[in-house]
Amino acid sequence: MDILFMITGLVLLIFGGDWLLKASVNISMKLNISKIVIGMTVVSFATSAPELIVSIKSALDGFPDLALGNVIGSNIANLALVLGVTVCLGTIDVGKSFYTIDWPMMMIASVLLYLFIGYDLVLDRTEGIILFAILIAFLYYLLRIQSKTTITDEELEITNDDTPIGKTLFLLLIGGIGLWGGSELLINGAVGFAQAIGVSERIIGVTIVSVGTSIPELAASIIAIIKKEKAISLGNLIGSNIFNILAVLGITSIITPIKVGDLHIITNDIYWMLGVALLVFPLCFIPTKLKFGFKEGVILLATYGAFIYFTVFS
Repeated sequence: MDILFMITGLVLLIFGGDWLLKASVNISMKLNISKIVIGMTVVSFATSAPELIVSIKSALDGFPDLALGNVIGSNIANLALVLGVTVCLGTIDVGKSFYTIDWPMMMIASVLLYLFIGYDLVLDRTEGIILFAILIAFLYYLLRIQSKTTITDEELEITNDDTPIGKTLFLLLIGGIGLWGGSELLINGAVGFAQAIGVSERIIGVTIVSVGTSIPELAASIIAIIKKEKAISLGNLIGSNIFNILAVLGITSIITPIKVGDLHIITNDIYWMLGVALLVFPLCFIPTKLKFGFKEGVILLATYGAFIYFTVFS
């Protein structure tokens, strides 16, 4: 039953996140918000909704390791697994914003999380407010820059959507319900499964739950490559990682402080998160400058395999 709960929960999270994403983009387009701004704000937050719901629910239910493990594991999966699979299927060009804005901001957020939970093993409300305030400042900075960017006719054509407002609101409603129901089933199933086989909540969080909440990004990336769309970039996945730390853990810890239960989170998992984040920088320039291709994908997937092996079997 626990496995069935987990599978059903993952399915609901995937579809709920997809419905919420479509509804959010449709509403934004009806308000004449540009595609670039939507991508940085609405889309990023919507794709982080599964992590947000799961983390808040886990923390409130007394499973902080599941909340932390979910975000840390998801950040590792986004770069090592999702990006790895994506660039094995097709080359991704990396823009200048990668090394001027996106990657530095991701590293700042990652190091801050390490310092906050490494100091006293608690991510408290004050630290949550700091993380969320940095997110607001970061978004304000991005919006000021992107507001000066000219939107092309091609982009406007891609984003044109005639979905009726009634259907959009319905998608928004069932998307929210799907995320809530999915998080309930996934958490209950994950905790029950972990207890049944004697595995810690933390391991379940950084493996099964984190991969589950990263599936929407993986599916979207693969579909984009198959359709030969160039909208998917390294910056999108890095943006998701930034949101996971600053928004998901920031909001969760404001609602309820997150205490580290399993010390492996700060002695193992977070170092893998920092290591993978650091790895993507040199891979972006070596061997081919500002491109990610098959070779880089293999390295990233091998890194994720090593992470799973050492985390589960060490």
